[in-house]
Amino acid sequence: MPCAINPASEELADFIYRYYSFSLNELLSRQDICYDFVSSQYLILHRPLPESLPLSFIRDGYDSIPNLYSLLDSGSMESAGILKTFDQPRLSYKGRGTVIGIIDTGIDYLNPIFRNPDGTTKILEIWDQTIEGSGLLTGTPFDDIRYGTVFSQEEINEALRSDDPFSIVPSRDENGHGTAMAAIAAGSATAIPDFTGAAPEAGLVIVRLKKAKKYLRDFYLISPDAEAYQENDIMLGIKFLLLSARRHQLPITILIGAGTNMGSHEGTSPLAQYITEQIGNPGQIFVLAAGNETGRGHHYLGHISAQEDYEDVEMRVGNDERGFTLELWARESELYSVGFLSPSGEEISRVPISAVLEREIHFLLEDTIIYLTYTSSELATGSQLIIMRFEDPAPGLWHIRVYNSLFIEGQYHMWLPVHGFLSEDTFFLQSSPDTTVTDPGNTPGPITTAAYNHRNNSIYIHSSRGFARSGAIKPELAAPGVAISAPQQRFDMTGTSIAAAHTAGAAANLLSWAVLGDNLRSINTLIAKSILIRGADRKPGLTYPNREWGYGTLNLYQSFLAMRE
Repeated sequence: MPCAINPASEELADFIYRYYSFSLNELLSRQDICYDFVSSQYLILHRPLPESLPLSFIRDGYDSIPNLYSLLDSGSMESAGILKTFDQPRLSYKGRGTVIGIIDTGIDYLNPIFRNPDGTTKILEIWDQTIEGSGLLTGTPFDDIRYGTVFSQEEINEALRSDDPFSIVPSRDENGHGTAMAAIAAGSATAIPDFTGAAPEAGLVIVRLKKAKKYLRDFYLISPDAEAYQENDIMLGIKFLLLSARRHQLPITILIGAGTNMGSHEGTSPLAQYITEQIGNPGQIFVLAAGNETGRGHHYLGHISAQEDYEDVEMRVGNDERGFTLELWARESELYSVGFLSPSGEEISRVPISAVLEREIHFLLEDTIIYLTYTSSELATGSQLIIMRFEDPAPGLWHIRVYNSLFIEGQYHMWLPVHGFLSEDTFFLQSSPDTTVTDPGNTPGPITTAAYNHRNNSIYIHSSRGFARSGAIKPELAAPGVAISAPQQRFDMTGTSIAAAHTAGAAANLLSWAVLGDNLRSINTLIAKSILIRGADRKPGLTYPNREWGYGTLNLYQSFLAMRE
């Protein structure tokens, strides 16, 4: 049934379920839950918080508890081959007749770079998930939006004419990240001298994500100050963008600049699979950021030989670390178990394998609690998953003793949370820089973008490296993403989400040429990706596809030229 209170309320716990997990009649008859439909495959179930705690990966399901996502940021248009297309009459569509949808921290709609030459707004709609009020979308369960507030283009224009704009449209971007991404992707070419967005004539549809609820921050042991956003809110953000594009009858490029280390790194999370459902649809292009995890020490690639019983994984934990969630993912054919050695030397012997197991581990000399979960076959991959939640971990050197209980190749992966979710002083001592693309960037279909410095043609030091755990080629492209200036921003932006904004703008130009120009009306994410890959610039001496650069650096002009040869 529809929620009697706002689904964004801290009084409700959120869960992601596949629609086939329930019958429609069962849902309609339940009085203790309410729900939002995402698609014909997924729904978001809301349940009173007291009845939902404590959360359990075994009882609730690993994929059902929303993952938390962080923002992926700490002459670019010319380097990306975008300005050259502006000089070619047959290519100079500049995103006209399309929209770019951005799911992030919102937008400063008063900024002049988001206005048309006549002073009206380029923004078609804003869905602000943080503002409870009227203006929601109603319709069938698959067409409605039940929380936050939707502001129309007419309301935004009214606000721009007002002496008190925020009394009409009170939506703000308090972080600035979403505004910077929108400026790079679709900022006007006429508002600020010597500045243009990648697709300056594209419209914008904006989703401002609400912050993650406290109960999920507590469960994943993430600081209240960290920028953290829920998986289900991003999924509903995609739903809103697709509905908006349909209402306005415009093709859309969807840009997501958030990522997480939670999950399989194969593109199997509910968010990733929801994106996968869409990528074959004409008139839609999905662009994702690769992440900024290289050099952070958050990934460990384990190897145990047939002659070894176990491997010690050394992990340094910083002072005043509230806690963190650590995941171990094995290949489908293998099974592992773990034990622990604390900084004081206290040993927890090997915890035997069970098909499903939840255990709370206490230490005599430290206040640390480890909540250990074994899942022998994770639902979306079939892989074994071991989850270790460290609460109040003692600072110093920890040893995680990994035992191979069923040997085939002896390889496994471990991931700590993304940068921003734990302190700089918590890391693996023998970390691997590869396989660090954050989810949903490992999803096979979308265009995943790495970041490079267009001034000296070097990869950004923290740009996440491929490939996906499955071996899929990720990232596909690299785009400018180091010290990028955006108008009225307090500082330059660096990171793969800014790189992805360049790619999204380029994709919008391609979409405009294809649909508005009636050149390739069947274009979708997969077709757009192929076109951009073929036109990418590649360095002599490097082998492609490349873990850092994908298939090369974005060059929209060359991508057009490659289609004629």
